[in-house]
Amino acid sequence: MQSKMDLGTKAYDEIEKIVQKNQVLVQQLNTGVHNSGEVRDVVSQITNEKISDTTEIRLPFTTDFGRNLHIGKNVFINSNSMFTDMGGIYLGDNVLIGPNVTIASVNHNLEPSIRRSLQLKPVYIHQNVWLAANVTVAPGVTIGENSVVGAGAVVTKDVSANCIVAGVPARFIKKIEK
Repeated sequence: MQSKMDLGTKAYDEIEKIVQKNQVLVQQLNTGVHNSGEVRDVVSQITNEKISDTTEIRLPFTTDFGRNLHIGKNVFINSNSMFTDMGGIYLGDNVLIGPNVTIASVNHNLEPSIRRSLQLKPVYIHQNVWLAANVTVAPGVTIGENSVVGAGAVVTKDVSANCIVAGVPARFIKKIEK
């Protein structure tokens, strides 16, 4: 699924109101001292969804929008993760997000005259996936359950379930045998 969002439209103006509110919450979250329950409470406000008590989020935590970030149960998000979620980011249960991971669901056009328009493509990270340190996941990618993405990988294409991928761009390394 892909949709388009044009800057300067009424719909974009509504999104910008949410962005402004959530950026204050993100800044307060990342500049204060908070226990894990307080972190979950603020992220729940940002996402407008209750974050499970089984989920742990390490600071700093960054999102550009927040309302299209969906976090399952028993998820671990390490420090310095960035979620560009306007197009939708879905984290299944038991997902592990390493430090400095970037997940982007937004892209821009190559054509200069329309480059500022946004292309929205959801990202799905299914249950039991582990994204190691410094991974980047591109818009529109789905990562199948139980898969592992090696440190520093750039994932530009879907990853099948039960696979290990690594590299730039990420490529298949081996199947995970249960």
